[in-house]
Amino acid sequence: MLSLQGYSENHKMKHIRRSFIDTLRLHVKGGAGGMGFPRFGGAGGKGGDVYVEAREEISLIKTLKANETKRWSASGGENSRKYRILGKQGQDLVIPVPQGVSVKMDGGAVLGEVNTVGEKLLVAQGGAGGSPLNRYNGQKGQALNITLELKLLADIGLVGFPNAGKSTVLRAISNAKPKIASYPFTTIQPYLGMLKYDDGRQMTMADLPGLIEGAWANVGMGHKFLRHVERTKLLLFVVDINGFQLSPKYPHRTATENVILLNKELELYKWDLVDKPAVLMVNKMDTPYAEEKLSTLVRDLARLPDLCQQFPEEYQPEHWVKFSDVIPCSARENATSIHHLKHRLRDLLDFHTDLDGDQELMVSSSRDRVRKLSTPQSKQLL
Repeated sequence: MLSLQGYSENHKMKHIRRSFIDTLRLHVKGGAGGMGFPRFGGAGGKGGDVYVEAREEISLIKTLKANETKRWSASGGENSRKYRILGKQGQDLVIPVPQGVSVKMDGGAVLGEVNTVGEKLLVAQGGAGGSPLNRYNGQKGQALNITLELKLLADIGLVGFPNAGKSTVLRAISNAKPKIASYPFTTIQPYLGMLKYDDGRQMTMADLPGLIEGAWANVGMGHKFLRHVERTKLLLFVVDINGFQLSPKYPHRTATENVILLNKELELYKWDLVDKPAVLMVNKMDTPYAEEKLSTLVRDLARLPDLCQQFPEEYQPEHWVKFSDVIPCSARENATSIHHLKHRLRDLLDFHTDLDGDQELMVSSSRDRVRKLSTPQSKQLL
């Protein structure tokens, strides 16, 4: 029998788990086609289709609350009748979801994504109405199980181990108000903050649950975190200058070792994540001996491949994150350092966005030049 305290803690955890959902499994079914009318050659109406549509200010928890049975079915087409030879088509059904949702079938096949407001994706077709082609028998609608998987769309994603100060950074630099405390795993769900500038420019920053060693294998909040990193444009690594120790069963890791392990976790989950533009923020520079530790970290960053040889082979990265800048900061105590960080992130994000645009333009231009010089046979390959 649970004590009152145990019940309270259990109830609180259930509330936490339901306060944010980033995956949701649903059963969807297109409407059945209406029956035809053989005597008059009448055709039944087509069954309604089921769509997923991206909406503003909605979350997957709201999608769930809209239909907690998790079964979404479009209406069937009407039968052909004596006084209505062509049966009326069934009404389509639209499932509202947040932007950045990927839709997968059982087995992992991806049906598609909806990334902008108003974008729609067909997930289940309605059945054909009865006609001479099917002996006037209305066809069943398509039925299948799908999984909605949310990947946050943000300009900047915060990457770091628990208690590195990511939530403090987000609170200081934006309008978000994540929970902050001096113990690991304060952040249990992603927070989005808006960075606003005097000229009206805005950028989004996502604070995500802290990684632990083994996150790539879904240890801790593993894939719940790493999934959201995929769609950010720039990664902001946040490292405590004093290092970090998750618990007594884990060794204490220096700031340098944190960088190496974060690099490896990203690489193991999806190797091309380490190719994203990245900035290293060294936090808690207001603590004793921080300047000396920073000097050591900067020296270490120039020889990371050599230093990581002391790790077991499975912890050694094969591909390395290339930091565009290393920014010392005290998110809690030094407003000037936060101001510098905010404007430096804007400059770097714009730089890499322009660089990507120039590369795409160069590739397009090169292909055009090659097409003009190519033979008809080679043009088929372009």
